[in-house]
Amino acid sequence: MTKLSVNINKIATIRNARGGNTPHVLKTALDCERFGAEGITVHPRPDQRHIRYTDVEDLSHNLTTEFNVEGYPNKEFLDLVCKFNVHQVTLVPDKPDVLTSNAGWNCKKHVDKLKDIVAMLHSNNRRVSLFVDSDLDQIEWAKQTGADRIELYTESYADGFKANKEKAIAPYIAAAKMAKDLNLGLNAGHDLNLENLAYFKANIPNLLEVSIGHALISDALYYGLDNTIKMYLAKLR
Repeated sequence: MTKLSVNINKIATIRNARGGNTPHVLKTALDCERFGAEGITVHPRPDQRHIRYTDVEDLSHNLTTEFNVEGYPNKEFLDLVCKFNVHQVTLVPDKPDVLTSNAGWNCKKHVDKLKDIVAMLHSNNRRVSLFVDSDLDQIEWAKQTGADRIELYTESYADGFKANKEKAIAPYIAAAKMAKDLNLGLNAGHDLNLENLAYFKANIPNLLEVSIGHALISDALYYGLDNTIKMYLAKLR
């Protein structure tokens, strides 16, 4: 079974555009769980332009499924994920001003830094996942950090899917096989959608979790949130 974790950043983006509390971030997250989502993902950024640190606190007290918090491991972020009830911390190498996550870690270059961070998070009983490209060398270095899982950055798969899906997925199949050989858990995310998700799931062995936000929330504008979550779950089954 591959779990569906719904990234609700875009709900917070809409809320923040107008002020106030509509749409309600916590209520939406609880509705996602009620509609079948098996996890909730958020990505608080330093400028809090969508998810705020207070959202993380509220969600941590109320969610009943897995709570995955992703972000760049500066002091504020690490303090946040250690203070509140977070099940999985996904570390991404984003610069503060980046629009969206657009590259995986250079685990070889940052191996010592990541080792220290992973060890600290493990001491606080947090599962740790590293956001990585489908680069076999980087996945080998990810193992050296002590991380529990990797999350494959799937933008290149999504970009190449229509032109040649077999070619687009080939590096990810190799990456998944290496992750299994290294005893690394496997997550995936970025630009997965109703069109390309089923093929990805069918061809990637041992896929534990996908985190999907932008496409899912966009689809919900047409199909409704309940319906959309069930449609995504069907692609994973």
